[in-house]
Amino acid sequence: MINRKPVKLAFIAIILVLFTVASTPKNRFFEIAKNIEIYSALFRTVNEFYVDEINPNQLLNTSVKSMLAKLDPYTVYISEDKIEDYRTMSTGQYGGIGASTVRIKGKVFISAVVNNGPAHNANLEVGDEVISASGIAVLNKSNEELNQLVRGQAKTSLLLGIRKNGSENTNNISVVRDKIIIKNVPYYGLLDNEVGYIKFVQFTENGGKNINRAIKDLKKDGAKALILDLRSNPGGLLHEAVNICNLFIPKDKLVVETKGKRPENSTRFNTLNQPLDLAIPLVVLINSSSASASEIVAGTLQDYDRAVILGQKSYGKGLVQNVRPLTYNAQLKVTIAKYYTPSGRCIQALDYTHRNKDGSVGKVADSLKTTYKTSNGRTVYDGGGVDPEIVMKEVKWSPIAIQLVKEGEIYLYANEFKLTNEAIAQPAKFELTDAQFNNFIQWVMASDFEFKNNIERSLEKINSLSSNSNSTDLFNSTLVDINNDLHQPLDEQLLEEKALLKSILETEIALRYYNEEGGIETSLADDDEIKKAIEIISNPEKYNAILSGI
Repeated sequence: MINRKPVKLAFIAIILVLFTVASTPKNRFFEIAKNIEIYSALFRTVNEFYVDEINPNQLLNTSVKSMLAKLDPYTVYISEDKIEDYRTMSTGQYGGIGASTVRIKGKVFISAVVNNGPAHNANLEVGDEVISASGIAVLNKSNEELNQLVRGQAKTSLLLGIRKNGSENTNNISVVRDKIIIKNVPYYGLLDNEVGYIKFVQFTENGGKNINRAIKDLKKDGAKALILDLRSNPGGLLHEAVNICNLFIPKDKLVVETKGKRPENSTRFNTLNQPLDLAIPLVVLINSSSASASEIVAGTLQDYDRAVILGQKSYGKGLVQNVRPLTYNAQLKVTIAKYYTPSGRCIQALDYTHRNKDGSVGKVADSLKTTYKTSNGRTVYDGGGVDPEIVMKEVKWSPIAIQLVKEGEIYLYANEFKLTNEAIAQPAKFELTDAQFNNFIQWVMASDFEFKNNIERSLEKINSLSSNSNSTDLFNSTLVDINNDLHQPLDEQLLEEKALLKSILETEIALRYYNEEGGIETSLADDDEIKKAIEIISNPEKYNAILSGI
C-alpha cells in the first residue's frame, strides 16, 4: 500500500513555494505603488497648504537626496539642469573656452588654460583677472553662475572683460567657444634611466587609446620601463579600465567581473585585443584617492603579477554604477553591482548595506577579510582597497602651506614672479634659487597674511579663559612668558617649510610659462614616490623579486 501522506505534504510544500515566489513581487510592487501615492499626496498637500511659498524643485531635490543618502554616496539624482555637468565628467568634453578659474580675495582669476584652446588662442593666460562675461560682472557670481555664463555651444562668441596680470586696465576680449576635450593624459615624458612616465587623471573616453599612444611615443624615445601614475584618479568608465589592462596582459584574460541583483548586471569583462607589451617593467602609483576604475587597473595588474604597485592603500570602491533615464530629461546614477578582480576579491571598503545604529557606515573588519592569491601565489586581500607592494608615507602639507594656498598667496606671488622674470629654465630643470625663495618670504611678510600654529591657538584659548577668571598675577605673568617663548616669527615658520613651499611655488610658477604640462613636469623633480619607482624599476633583480613573492 502506498503511503500518500509524504506525497501530499510535498505537493503542499511546492504550492506554498510557488505561491510565495508568485506573491512576493506582487506585494513588493503594491508597496512601491502605495508609497509613491502617499508621497505624491504629501508633496501636493505641502505645496498647496504650507504657509509660505515653496520652490517645488528645491523641495523635490532635498527629499530625493535624503532618500538616496540611505543607500550609498554613488547613487545620485541628476536633474535636467545638471546633465551637462555630468556629461563633462563622464566624457571629458564640454562646450566652452578651455580655461579654469579660481577665486582669491574676492576676485576671479584664470588658473589653467588648455593648450591650443579658444582661451589660449585669444592670448588669455594664467594670472589674468576676469572682470566680466557677456557684459555681466563676475565679482559676486557663484562658480555655477560663472560656468553658465562662460560655457555654451561651440562656434558661439563670448565677450570677456579681462585685466591682464600687472595691468590696471580692463580689455574686452572676444573668444569663440569650441568643443573642449579635457585631457585624461595631461602629460607623459621620459625620466631618468630610460623610464617613461604617464600621468592619467580620469577614465574618460579614449583613455586606453591615449595611454597606448603615449607608450609608443615613449618607447620610440628610448623608454625601457614605465611608470603609470593613477594617484588621485577617481575612476570613470569601466571599459576604459579593461582597455588599459589589455595593453599589458594577453587577450582573453579576465579583467573584472561584476555581480548584481539583475542577471544583465552580472558580467565578465575579458581582454579583447592583442596586448601592446607583455614584458616591459611597470610600476603603478596609487594613493588613498585612487578609486573605482583606478583600483580595477591596479588590482588586476597586481593579480597577474604584471606590475609593482607603489604608494598608499587605495580608496576601496568596489561598486559599479549605471545611468538610468527618468522623466523630464532627469537621470539616476545608480549602483547596480559589485566588481571582483581576477583573483576573486572585491576591494569595497565600506559596508553600506549593514549600517550602524546611528546610521554611520563601518569599514570591513580585518577579521572578516579574505585572502586570495595572485598568479605567482602572492597573498592579497579583499575588503579595503588595493594594498601596494611598496608602501610610501603619504606626503601631508603643513597647516601654513595649506593656508598660503587657500588664501591665494602662492598664486599671487607666482603672478608677481612672472612680471619680473621674462623666462625660466625648462620645466624639468626649473628650481627657485635661495634668493628667490627669500624674496617670497619678504613678499608674504609685507602682505596681510597671518598665521598662528596650533600651540599659539591653544594659548589664545587659555588667555581668553584666564581673562574671565580670578587668576593670580603670577599665573598671568607666567602665561605671558610662555607666549613670548613659544611665539615663532612668521619668517622662521616659512623657512622651516622651505622644501615643501619651494616645490609648491615651482609648480605654480611653471604653470605661468609652460601651462599644465610644464607644471606637472616640474612637480616630478621633488616627488619621492617617483624617485622610489625609478629605483625599483631600474633594478631588475629587485623588481622581479617583488613580483615573484620572494
